[in-house]
Amino acid sequence: MIGKRVLAIFGALSAIAALGVASSAGAQPVIGVPHEWQMDFPPSYTPLMDKVASLHDLLLVIITLISVFVLFLLVYAMWRFHASRNPTATVTTHNTVLEIAWTIIPILILVVIAIPSFRLLYYGDKAADAAFTIKVTGNQWYWAYTYPDQGNFKVDSRILSEADRVKQKPNMPRMLAVDEEMVIPANTVVRIIGTAEGNSMHGWTVPGFGIKKTVIPGRLNEGWISVPKEGYYFGQCSQICGDLHSYMPIAVRVVSKAEFDKWVEQKKKSAGLLPATDFASATPPATR
Repeated sequence: MIGKRVLAIFGALSAIAALGVASSAGAQPVIGVPHEWQMDFPPSYTPLMDKVASLHDLLLVIITLISVFVLFLLVYAMWRFHASRNPTATVTTHNTVLEIAWTIIPILILVVIAIPSFRLLYYGDKAADAAFTIKVTGNQWYWAYTYPDQGNFKVDSRILSEADRVKQKPNMPRMLAVDEEMVIPANTVVRIIGTAEGNSMHGWTVPGFGIKKTVIPGRLNEGWISVPKEGYYFGQCSQICGDLHSYMPIAVRVVSKAEFDKWVEQKKKSAGLLPATDFASATPPATR
């Protein structure tokens, strides 16, 4: 009778703990997900994406001015040099001022574009003062995330079938839900090291993070992310890597630092990386 009561109490406590974990996970919002009829860039969720959007806005202004200028030249040329106005074609073959202008002005425009472009490339290429590193490995056809600074455990991330998604994670988006997300703490600089297994390249791309890293077998590519807001964020493989290319979603779960530490401890325990407990390692007393 006592044993049954103990088991009942233990079961109730386990259920309460499970409900607490489920409620805390369910409380995290689904943020970085595409929407129907969405246009333009997705919302920015990282400092890197802020700079990408800023460069895009600058280029949009430049290309608009160029387009308006070219349109003006076309309209003026059609009006000024129409056959009815110029029955005899001009014989001018060279104009030094024009030739210098159409050489120097495009160079200056390219310099204006190149300076912020190179700054952005270097800004997103190397992580400054990263808290830890995650190795992203593209497989055929799923993602693997290794945490070398937390004991080198690995998490495989595979797409959920529609039936499993409805049962296990109904609030996750279709074709983007995975069985295991890449988990990172909020407001933390995380270095991303990317590579691939097999004979295919993959593209680890999360649009809201402003990151697109082509992972190649035998090579390591580096990037970084820092997400201030907790929640779920999604991306997809951006390389045409094979017949299951469309079944390689990327899911990132951003949690608090305390919850991240608990998650790491759980994964290390599952991987057998934690030291044995006192009870397990205790030497049994010698029998007399």
